[in-house]
Amino acid sequence: MSEYHHQCDVLIIGSGAAGLTLAARLDPALRIAILCKSALSEGSTYYAQGGVAAVMDDEDTIESHVNDTIIAGAGLCDKEAIHFTVSHARECIEWLVAHGVDFTLEEKADGTKDFHLTREGGHSHRRILHAADATGRAVSSALTALVRRLPNVDLFEQHNAVDLIVQNRGHAAEKRCVGAYVLYGKNGVVKTFSARFVVLATGGASKVYLYSTNPDVSSGDGIAMAWRAGCRVANMEFNQFHPTCLYHPTARSFLITEALRGEGAHLLLADGTRFMPHFDARAELAPRDIVARAIDHEMKRLGAPCVYLNISHKSSDFIKSHFPMIYEKCLELGIDITRDPIPVVPAAHYTCGGVMTDLAGRVDVNGLYAIGEVAHTGLHGANRMASNSLLECVVFATAAAADINQQAATVPYPAPLPQWDESQVSDSDEEVVVSHNWNELRHFMWDYVGIVRTTKRLERAKRRIDVLKQEIHEYYSAFRITNDLLELRNLVCVADLIIRSALIRKESRGLHFTLDYPVLAEVAENTVLVPPSYVKRSAPNP
Repeated sequence: MSEYHHQCDVLIIGSGAAGLTLAARLDPALRIAILCKSALSEGSTYYAQGGVAAVMDDEDTIESHVNDTIIAGAGLCDKEAIHFTVSHARECIEWLVAHGVDFTLEEKADGTKDFHLTREGGHSHRRILHAADATGRAVSSALTALVRRLPNVDLFEQHNAVDLIVQNRGHAAEKRCVGAYVLYGKNGVVKTFSARFVVLATGGASKVYLYSTNPDVSSGDGIAMAWRAGCRVANMEFNQFHPTCLYHPTARSFLITEALRGEGAHLLLADGTRFMPHFDARAELAPRDIVARAIDHEMKRLGAPCVYLNISHKSSDFIKSHFPMIYEKCLELGIDITRDPIPVVPAAHYTCGGVMTDLAGRVDVNGLYAIGEVAHTGLHGANRMASNSLLECVVFATAAAADINQQAATVPYPAPLPQWDESQVSDSDEEVVVSHNWNELRHFMWDYVGIVRTTKRLERAKRRIDVLKQEIHEYYSAFRITNDLLELRNLVCVADLIIRSALIRKESRGLHFTLDYPVLAEVAENTVLVPPSYVKRSAPNP
């Protein structure tokens, strides 16, 4: 193969917990390529603070974890998907530990050590395994070290997928994803990657909002590419806003983990009074949608720029040992959390909808899989429960790997693929259009499609998104692509899917709260969007 054309057995687009777990679980005889938009560790996994939910305590049960997830998901979860996920949690934890993830331990009364389990919003038991307050970093580092040692894995950092390559689009049984076009480097070289199997592990789309806890790479790439390839998406209106993002002029999207509230932190107004008990009997341990709306309500009612999270009633040693990263970060900014409350605001955090999959991660196009935040498995329903996300990544990556391993012997390599054609485009002479459109998109998504919605706001957003889609399409068709343009193109696609889904849902459920339809519908139904290029698959994947 030339330097512009790479062939592999499995192409994994994304390098978070889902993509790395998949690579490690695949048959070592398979040649694997992993694409990373930025550095290998630069993704939502690395920045995850909370932990991994799993039933590890004798007083806890699988049924309790299932029921808690259904309640948090406002009745829209798929019970089969939940049971599948939580029943495989323990074996996935054991696999992570065996491969170097050092979860925090505590000493028992008999002198032995076991996992320290914490509790987060929506959970009725302590079942969150964590590595202090930097669980994502521990998981990412261990999996990165593991994958780097695998001789069958090639890592391609600074490689940004442009689009999936799908053959026989009009024939359901023969339609198949056989690779992707990929942009590399500042000079904009587009490579062709061909593969027998392609896996989307690209994460979510929270950068569609002005304020987000996510890194810049979370631009909805996998959802947009799958939509253009002919895959259905579901429940895109359910965007989770984390209730507690640090509010500070020089801090950039720093998350304050829910585990603080799990260990007794209180949310306060500026005068020091608590407000969560007025909104929910579970107070600070209510699910994230309820807490985020309560904070949003109080900020708007008072015209306040933020509220406060206080854990200073705990001992200094407890705070420093359980939350070392948060303690150090806040101290750098002049906030001593052993004495002072932390100013916090809600911020876009997690995309609960995504590309529709089955329990093996298979989607509507043969040979294509989606795992992790990019996927809609049915686990999260109308609101993701805390610490179910890293669990979902590992469980479904394991399931997808098993399915690919089983099918690999029967799937041939694709025929030679056409190279990227840019003969009809030129270098842009108006890059400012990209930055202006990017800013406009994220501003009106925050203003009109945020924590509290109305039909009028959504319709206003839909009119703007229709104009932006046309402008960006014309720009994409005329000029050579850049990373910024690719992300903008994907974000405007995902924003359109979010707005369309929100307009369809005529109720308030979970993360979708609209003043025009405040009542919960009697029947919980998914919002499924079908792309123009969708062709129902009549044969099993692959």
